[in-house]
Amino acid sequence: MQVALGGTFDPVHDGHRALFARAFELGDVTVGLTSDSLAPKTRNEERYVRPFDERKADLAAALSTLASEHDREFEIRELTEPTGIATEPGFDVLIVSPETEDGGETINEIRREKGLEPLEIEVVDHVTADDGGIISSTRIVNGEIDVHGNLTPDRDGREAARQ
Repeated sequence: MQVALGGTFDPVHDGHRALFARAFELGDVTVGLTSDSLAPKTRNEERYVRPFDERKADLAAALSTLASEHDREFEIRELTEPTGIATEPGFDVLIVSPETEDGGETINEIRREKGLEPLEIEVVDHVTADDGGIISSTRIVNGEIDVHGNLTPDRDGREAARQ
């Protein structure tokens, strides 16, 4: 099976790793990584996003470990539009989180319009932090938690470090 998923992945955290693990369980994986121009448009709240090349290097490191464990291949491609690679032929499954499930339905509508078969949509639940909230890049960047969901009350977050 050919599996697609996409995101900004800044930083890569345990919630992302759950998405990746499920993807590699199903097949070879193509990850769409938001471009520098698209990344800010996909955020729920405005915040600094690291450059594409830095995010791609970290993403590749995380994916290579999981790919080896599952004896799978992966590719990282740049996303310049939100529906990205998943509207192209050649994919069977789209991995989404609960908040991006609607986007998966939109992708399938576009695929139908193009005469392509819809993708199987695989929803992977959130991973929770120590405080019961979800692990998210925004919470990590804000200094609330680390990439594993551990509370980090002594951190000021990325924004404070940039000032």
